[in-house]
Amino acid sequence: MEVKNKYVAMKNHIDGAPNESDFSICEELVSVELQPQASDDVHVLVQNLYISIDPSQINRMKTHSFVHTIIPEASAVLPGQAIEAIGVGRVVDSRHPDFKAGDVVWGLLSWGEYCVVKAGVFLQKLDTTFGFPLSYYAGGVLGTSGLTAYAGFFKVCKPKRGEKVFVSAACGSVGILVGQYAKLFECYVVGCAGSKEKVDLLKNKIRFDDAFNYKEEIDLTSTLKRYFPEGIDIYFDNVGGEMLEATVENMNSFGRVAACGVMSEYTDSLRKAKLDMVQLIYKRIRIEGFLALDLMSIDQEFISTTTQYLQTGKIKAIEDISYGVESIPKAFLDIFRGNNIGKKVVRIAEGDHALH
Repeated sequence: MEVKNKYVAMKNHIDGAPNESDFSICEELVSVELQPQASDDVHVLVQNLYISIDPSQINRMKTHSFVHTIIPEASAVLPGQAIEAIGVGRVVDSRHPDFKAGDVVWGLLSWGEYCVVKAGVFLQKLDTTFGFPLSYYAGGVLGTSGLTAYAGFFKVCKPKRGEKVFVSAACGSVGILVGQYAKLFECYVVGCAGSKEKVDLLKNKIRFDDAFNYKEEIDLTSTLKRYFPEGIDIYFDNVGGEMLEATVENMNSFGRVAACGVMSEYTDSLRKAKLDMVQLIYKRIRIEGFLALDLMSIDQEFISTTTQYLQTGKIKAIEDISYGVESIPKAFLDIFRGNNIGKKVVRIAEGDHALH
């Protein structure tokens, strides 16, 4: 089967803040080989239904970044290439024995209407028996954001009940879930976000103990002292920079920092955190960077627990959905401009009505 594919590509490398002019909408014809010559040629043609939009993708778009050589999933994207992303899709055609037309799958897809997933690239059948929206699995509450939040909090931070937890970018796809897991574990939770609307959401709907708008604060160290007069035990860091510096100043002895993202540094290399190493040493603070890829071994535990929480209403999935391939560049930019609330997803096509 051969289909026309509309997809998003970079016009050029992006070494600062992204703009819509950095991207173009391209078209191509795609298909799978009818008679593969080798196992490496066994491909699956997938129609993309939902695509995850994640700020860390900016690192793959840069001219040079050390992450390009760390793991294959972070290798450089070249101008004109389709941009890979976690997503949910439906198999249209397959030469792989594990997949057949009609299978709903999730894995490493792309910013486009269709993609050809090559042998060895992550792709799994999706269990849809729970009846949750497919968007939940496209990097959302039951996908990589959920796993990052769950595993980062419970396995990296190793919380104790009653501990005091601070979450930055708390209205983002990961932070908004970390806060909910922490509250369910009986911790005291404060989050920061970049608008009054987001702060109100965290306090009134998501039920954080408190939240503040960091854009209204002049001295972050004093701000955190005000919200945590007895100190911070756990910091789930999504931004790096000055916020990490201020948090370390307010951490208790044996505090833990889960370094999940560095939103403030992705587009501005001059905003790197300058940590007080004396505090780190004498307080015996542990800072650990991690990737969801490292924690796939607890995926079933995460899915089982989170499914129960969703079914009982103990966790709320907050999504920000855009529509169509053409909306992808703006959806990506919105994350860097602070315009998203919760998980940013683009619906390319939907459910049983997607296939033509």
